Amino acid sequence: MDSAEQAALSESDPESATSKAHPSAFYDARRINEYQSDGRLAEGSRQMLLRHMRRFEGYPVNISLSSVLLPAGVSLDDPETQSAIKWSSHLDPLFANNIERDSALSWQYFGSSTGFLRRFPGTAWPPETSYGSKEINDFRSEDWFIQAASSPKDVIILLDSSGSMSGKEYQLAVATASAILDTLGDDDFFNLISFSDQSRVIVPCFQDKMVRATPDNVKEVKTAINAVECENTANFSAALETAFELLRKYNQSSQGSQCNQAIMLITDGPSDTFMEVIKHYNHPHMPVRIFTYLIGTDKSGGKNLYKMACENKGFFVQINSPEEAKKKVVEYALVMARPMVLYQADHPVHWSPVFMGGRSGILGRESENRRKLVTTVSTPVFDRRNHSTRAANLLGVVGTDVPIEEIQKMIPQHKLGVNGYAFIVDNNGRVLYHPDLRPLSDNDQYSATLKHKYNSVDLTEVELPEVDNPSNTINERHDQRYANTLQELRNEMVMQKEGENELTVLTHLDSMKRVSLRFQKYFYGAIDGTPFSLGIALPDSYGVHELNAQQEIRHSHINVTEHFKGNNWKVHPDWVYCEYNSLKDADGNGEGTEESTYRDKDESFDTPEEQVLHFLARVGRPGWKWMSVRPRSPQPHHGHGGIPVGHYAQHHFNSQGSRKAEPYYCDRTLVQSLVRDAIVTDGLDRTPSHPSRKEDRSMFSVKTTFVATRSGLLRWIDHLPHSEDSSEPHFSETNARAMDMSWYKRAVDLYATEPEGFVFSVPFNSGYSGKNSSTLVTASHAIFIDHRGHKAPAAVVGLQFLHESLFKHFINITSKCTASTTCKKNCASDELDCYLLDDNGFVILSERSEHTASHICISQGKLTNCHSSGCERPFSVQKIPNSNLILLVVDVLCPCGSKQLDIDPQEVVGGAGACGVRRMAKEKMLRKRPGKCISYHPEEIEIKQCGTATSLFHASLYSTIATFIVIWVLASA
Repeated sequence: MDSAEQAALSESDPESATSKAHPSAFYDARRINEYQSDGRLAEGSRQMLLRHMRRFEGYPVNISLSSVLLPAGVSLDDPETQSAIKWSSHLDPLFANNIERDSALSWQYFGSSTGFLRRFPGTAWPPETSYGSKEINDFRSEDWFIQAASSPKDVIILLDSSGSMSGKEYQLAVATASAILDTLGDDDFFNLISFSDQSRVIVPCFQDKMVRATPDNVKEVKTAINAVECENTANFSAALETAFELLRKYNQSSQGSQCNQAIMLITDGPSDTFMEVIKHYNHPHMPVRIFTYLIGTDKSGGKNLYKMACENKGFFVQINSPEEAKKKVVEYALVMARPMVLYQADHPVHWSPVFMGGRSGILGRESENRRKLVTTVSTPVFDRRNHSTRAANLLGVVGTDVPIEEIQKMIPQHKLGVNGYAFIVDNNGRVLYHPDLRPLSDNDQYSATLKHKYNSVDLTEVELPEVDNPSNTINERHDQRYANTLQELRNEMVMQKEGENELTVLTHLDSMKRVSLRFQKYFYGAIDGTPFSLGIALPDSYGVHELNAQQEIRHSHINVTEHFKGNNWKVHPDWVYCEYNSLKDADGNGEGTEESTYRDKDESFDTPEEQVLHFLARVGRPGWKWMSVRPRSPQPHHGHGGIPVGHYAQHHFNSQGSRKAEPYYCDRTLVQSLVRDAIVTDGLDRTPSHPSRKEDRSMFSVKTTFVATRSGLLRWIDHLPHSEDSSEPHFSETNARAMDMSWYKRAVDLYATEPEGFVFSVPFNSGYSGKNSSTLVTASHAIFIDHRGHKAPAAVVGLQFLHESLFKHFINITSKCTASTTCKKNCASDELDCYLLDDNGFVILSERSEHTASHICISQGKLTNCHSSGCERPFSVQKIPNSNLILLVVDVLCPCGSKQLDIDPQEVVGGAGACGVRRMAKEKMLRKRPGKCISYHPEEIEIKQCGTATSLFHASLYSTIATFIVIWVLASA
């Protein structure tokens, strides 16, 4: 940011001849590497050396140069644009240095107020393999730009809905209001009032309120404005009074943003300036800015709107098309930035909501098509140049994308253990990341136009506490939920307090098909220098202890890679065992020497296993050092401390200092734990088996046995060959993230009640008929290590075998009586149906194989098939020892009851819409205002730029002259 301002200052005055010269030394992303049919570079195109890099979504990039992207309507002929492109090219060395210092950074950019985007590293647009258009979305309305450019604000939009606004004028006014709404963020408050002879808040439950500019609230207002009918005449005085009164109420009662306040007036032109009303509320200090938007080509009312804006620290624009609306509404943010620019001292740092970015940079085939979640960190760039007239210009905003997967590396999953997780919450209670954050699809709009689809999800929407009394009414249950411990936890995290709590929550697996209760401990604390708090959730029964078993390898006399032979092992692809921090680094033979060979580490490894073996080979070499501290990024104006949550304090987001990152990072604990686990599990396929075990494998047609350890190691043995022609992937291809898999998590949970138990499961929708089936049963068992009465999970072992073989044994066993007993009925009887169910009610086995994996509901002593007629029958249940299974026997001769269980989703009364119970309760939730508000500078009144009025005055003059000519002609006649 300082470098950007200095670069602009070093250039000549924008009015000079030098700055007006067309910049020649920049790369237009639309014209990079365009070739003619004869192979020659096309006219106007420039050549840029590019290479594909996983770190940048796999696109071909140049890590020394940036490229310039242009939204629609931005012209390279504009002198201001030319000047900004020229001086901003000096940012390239800074950008290159940043990615060398901080391996967490992704794309960096400078968004100019003139409309172009300088993006680093350089790449063509649209990139190779992308179907995007030549032009990008206008970034100036994006959260990362607009919120960094201005402090939080309370905004009231006054929308003229009088009769003169009907038709195209009103549609243009709606487009203008929508464009303004699109610029608001979660730190802002707003309302929209339509007015003709009377003023009306268009969303009824927003009456007399300023509401947070959440995506839900903005969507409600956008929907409501389309239903407004234009009629009668406009009462501007009443509308202005309503807006001023509401803003005054919120300012004096310490509600809202407590920062900027503004009225946005959208109209086809008033007949007066209404200065008496405005002076009564807004003079002499002008706490409320007035921005005016003239709709349509009629300029008769423009002079009054211009005066209203100029005399109230606002800005006037005329809107003639929806495209113009999107471009011109951004001017208000540049005006609100003036106090910040005049002070020159503070450059507030803004973190955007999370959005769906490009392809993940994680190694492995299973991550190839996975998209990553991203947040953007941005800060404003001020103009320090001297101008002939008093000005306070915002040059633009600099920012960088930070992938959430890079942030997650700071809190390693292996330290949290199975079923433990970390999450981050901002000052509004909004989740930056959480394992249950499932963002909606953006329909690839980011890949096509760089348009972000931000997600705004509150912590209370992803942490679901147990409801004590299900018989309560909807409202009572809702009130109870928001008065419980979860709300207390959320409030303390929002206020960035340090603490701990306990809570029983509903957890789910397998795309929410399985739900269970878990008692968890929560630990949380502030991340200094940011608006975030870090939370950690650990299962109470086993999450507070971890197994610490490592193998010292630096001074080992054995080659540890010998324990990683073959191709029947994988490591967790999301975990960082070792990685290079910079894009260039000395190769494996260069440690301790003056010569170094540079290569692109991003292209060195195709799989995480290859990366692990590379570093394990380096460990035994002379000069090896464990680099187990993450690189620290420079952060001007902010001292960043650690995360005050127990032993996680060593992991930082950022810290003061500007040293270059170490060449590589290795998690010593994780690597040595991995080696220890590899030694213990090595040779399992070579260990002689007891004859009875071989017989069991044959009897149940065991296909695969496996072990997955707490260090992320997965080993397996194939007892039956996997056909290359099979449509089903191999076990290892879908289970490399072993600790995240349902069979692993459920096995560890079962240990508390069944220490010797196995968890059995079958794939969903795997019912079949006929003699042949490839459906597999997965059985898994958790292994815990006991040390002085404290137990911790170490691994999960398991096997997969053919469902068909288990089905045959089930029929044989349940269709006859045992030798020692006599029975009148068995499962072969016509009177009984028998099922083997798992702990979530899914059918593992039944007499009809097509029922496999279907769901059965048990309620009040009667059985209901959830997916058929809903017929109820009496039943009996017996627990199967050492498993998660029950035997269910149903009397089919009893008559069916008439009740049918409906599992279709039902709309909750009062739950939907802006005025629903849940939405209104969210409005009352605690939030913490950003730490800085810069909304006033005494010298701002000296700035006279407040819109383009020349054409309006010319139009008025021409109209006056024409009138005199007509009168003169008539008089002469």
